[in-house]
Amino acid sequence: MNDTIVRQSLRTYITREFIRDESYPLTDDEGIITGGLMDSFALAELAVYVEKQFNVYIPDPDLTVAKMDTLNQMVARVLRG
Repeated sequence: MNDTIVRQSLRTYITREFIRDESYPLTDDEGIITGGLMDSFALAELAVYVEKQFNVYIPDPDLTVAKMDTLNQMVARVLRG
C-alpha cells in the first residue's frame, strides 16, 4: 500500500459519503470529527470501508476521535495494517 493511494481513497470516500461534497477541500490535518464534518458513529462505517478496500481491520479501541480525527491519523492507521 502506498500513502498517496490510501490518502486519496480515504479523502474521496469521506467527502462523498460523510461530507456529501466531493469538491470540499479536506486538508490532511483538518479535524474531521471535531470539526463536525462527520460524527463518531461514522467511524464504524469508515472501518468497514477500510477493511473492504485495503483488507485492514481496525479494532474498536482505535476507532476514537483521539486516534482517527484527521486524514493523517487515518492514513497512518491504515498503513500500520
